[in-house]
Amino acid sequence: MYVLAILSVLRALRSTRTSQGAIAWILSLLTIPYIAIPLYWIFGRNKFAGYYQQRETLEKENRHLVDQSSNALAEFIALPDDDQLLYKSLGKLARMPATTGNRVELLINGEATYDSMAQGLEAAQSYILFQFYIIRDDAASRRLGDILVRKSLAGVKVFVLYDEIGTRQFHRSELHRKLLQAGVNIAAFNTTQGPKNRLQINFRNHRKTVVVDGRKAWTGGLNLGEEYLGKHHRLSPWRDTHTCVSGPAVLALQLAFATDWRWAMRSPMGLNWNLQPHWCGDHKVLVIASDPSGLYDEAGLMFHQAIVEARQRIWITSPYFVPDQATVSALQLAALRGVDVRVMIPDNPDGVLVDLAAWSYTRKLNHTGVKIYRYEPGFLHQKVLLMDDHLAGVGTANFDNRSFRLNFEITLLVDNREFAADIAKMLERDFANSRLVSTEDFAAKPWWHHYASDAASLLSPLL
Repeated sequence: MYVLAILSVLRALRSTRTSQGAIAWILSLLTIPYIAIPLYWIFGRNKFAGYYQQRETLEKENRHLVDQSSNALAEFIALPDDDQLLYKSLGKLARMPATTGNRVELLINGEATYDSMAQGLEAAQSYILFQFYIIRDDAASRRLGDILVRKSLAGVKVFVLYDEIGTRQFHRSELHRKLLQAGVNIAAFNTTQGPKNRLQINFRNHRKTVVVDGRKAWTGGLNLGEEYLGKHHRLSPWRDTHTCVSGPAVLALQLAFATDWRWAMRSPMGLNWNLQPHWCGDHKVLVIASDPSGLYDEAGLMFHQAIVEARQRIWITSPYFVPDQATVSALQLAALRGVDVRVMIPDNPDGVLVDLAAWSYTRKLNHTGVKIYRYEPGFLHQKVLLMDDHLAGVGTANFDNRSFRLNFEITLLVDNREFAADIAKMLERDFANSRLVSTEDFAAKPWWHHYASDAASLLSPLL
């Protein structure tokens, strides 16, 4: 047992991406090996084997499509102006360049989002790509599912992709049966494929993407189900944000879907892609599709770089607040140099450990002027970033280690002052429904809460 523990320690030293995570695993492996060893080999890995190779295979199989996409995007590639963030550092994290000619619509909460999706799905003529982390078998899902059934029967190619862990029982549902009978292509994203991934249940495909005919797409924080309409009483009302994008940025979203599908099915989609984007607006958009298979933690670097570059403000909202130490330091330094730094998280959490850890980070940041707001009505689930007065991000990535390093995520970064102003107005309304955490809040906590929150923060690389 101790030989296996030592081997596991050596592996943790080489493969764990942060010193925080390495220390947590090494201490556990040496002190409680009988418990820690199986946990480490199930949850400890943060490199997802095989996906990168599948992506390379996909690009080789579709080299003409990749080249055609690049040629089609040539006239839409956004050129840098005074701000270089979207085009240099962050641009290198994306697989496709920042493009102009887009129109991004802000969708607030579930009803507006599902209505917009339904309208878009009804207009589909060629193909539909439909991906969610969670798909419930309830009225909200059946509303969109019925449209998918009708469209498939009418000859539209429909592809449905879901995460096997997030949507555990979907394959047994009535909705799944109806979709299959209508000829819909359905795949589960299974992270245990391949010999190196047999025990890996720690990775999640957290993306939520809908693409219609390669012309219009939706992505953001919402999964599919009635609870996201606020019908789960404990977490009601549900607060979330989504986007609808038209223009060349859609090509990047459908490429991310195609890569996920290639992994799930081990074969290409065989779809006649629409690769001819049109000018739809003046929004510059960069799509960052992050995953645990590559050299970079794209989602974590995206947040970190935005914080470092901010000069006026950096506002972040997330249901979970479990950052790494580098990001904590970046937030502290931003506040110390006079940036308006705000983080908004739910006051009604859906997990005890992550909320305890959030209190520990809140206490550390409070002393340097970082403002932490706790959203009071219902559950806050939106994942939104606002930097200064021109750059906004909406997507699926939470402000935590899991999204930074373990999940497959997707984020739209929009460089447009009007869109950023709309985001700012939306967040100001949310701040008005939140309370600013103060030193009095910490003083009011029982003595054990401080120890429990600090202990939970030690587990942050594992949460």
